[in-house]
Amino acid sequence: MTSVDLDRPPRIMLVVGEPSGDALGQQVILALRALTGGRADIIGVGGERMRAAGMQSLYSITDTSVMGLREVIPKVPVILRRIRQVASFAKATNPDIVVMIDSPDFTHKVARRIRRIAPELKLIDYVAPQVWASRPGRAKKMAAYFDHVLCLLPFEVPFFKDAGMGASFVGHPVVERAPRPGQGDAFRTRHGIGPDERILLLLPGSRSSELRFLWPVFREAIEIAERETGPVRVVLPTVQTVSQKVRERVNQWGRDVLIVEDPEEKMGAFDAADVSLAASGTVATELALSATPMVIGYRVGALTAAIARRMVKVRYATLVNIILDREVVPEFLQERCTAPNLARELVRLLTNHAARVEQVTASVAALKAMGQGDEPPSMRAAREILRIMKEPRRNPDAALSSQK
Repeated sequence: MTSVDLDRPPRIMLVVGEPSGDALGQQVILALRALTGGRADIIGVGGERMRAAGMQSLYSITDTSVMGLREVIPKVPVILRRIRQVASFAKATNPDIVVMIDSPDFTHKVARRIRRIAPELKLIDYVAPQVWASRPGRAKKMAAYFDHVLCLLPFEVPFFKDAGMGASFVGHPVVERAPRPGQGDAFRTRHGIGPDERILLLLPGSRSSELRFLWPVFREAIEIAERETGPVRVVLPTVQTVSQKVRERVNQWGRDVLIVEDPEEKMGAFDAADVSLAASGTVATELALSATPMVIGYRVGALTAAIARRMVKVRYATLVNIILDREVVPEFLQERCTAPNLARELVRLLTNHAARVEQVTASVAALKAMGQGDEPPSMRAAREILRIMKEPRRNPDAALSSQK
């Protein structure tokens, strides 16, 4: 690792809207501090992980960690207030660069407002929105308020360069989250789980809306599967934003479920597990990285689903499947996300060793395409942030075009 020469400590603003971005933000903060010898002044909005890395957040991201029309509509006033608050903070503190991380429905609105009220600031988007999957015209709109996009997948770069933005491939940060050797054994020992006990990871999402839609069907799927395979030890990694609601549902279930919140415990659970039932999202890639066979399910409200069907252009929701262009990981979306469907695949993975090996082996190629084996993606992202910070703005007329 080589540090970056700087004539003064940089002030870098990071903004996230939900736990997935918080995990990425933590990795970037650690990389920025390493590259600057700890001199970087990190400000902005983050969750518990970014705060653990030393950043003071403007507010809790619970306000913005929502998805789906039913969840979002009641929170519109507070979300709009947060957008104004973050943009005003950027103008007042005048950072060297502002980096929006994930959650485009929130962070892009913040970016547009910053561009209007502080057009001199340099703006980066980290985690390029999947314009190749839906709304391809979004890339051209983004060029009005972003200077540069950091892409997680190599084939994303041309979409944004063609739209007039700077774009660079940095790799997917999730490849840095592989469990350390022995974490699974240590996890079992800590929690009194025998080596022959089968662990099923239950991951019903990190948003309240996901929990509401997925909890009943996931719970029933496990009960159906157990009737055929025998009992499993259920372990449920969760995050602070929904932990209370998770505990309430577990208490109502009336069975022994091991709930873990600490990130290190989560990695141990991933390493120890035999199979997982998970919501679609970043966690699916984390499971692939930990070589945990999985079944993916997802549901949203009927209106949200109808809108998504008109917009989404890809065949799959799980990144491993998208990259390989085939269904390596069984996924059941919306109407197909039923307890019998999920249970059938859980039974297959719990009882068929060859099926587990086939899924894990096929995922290796997808992980390599995400940057596994190269310099850590968060370090590459941090280098790009510092490099772009020192360059002139790519599109100085963006503020004018964004207001037309």
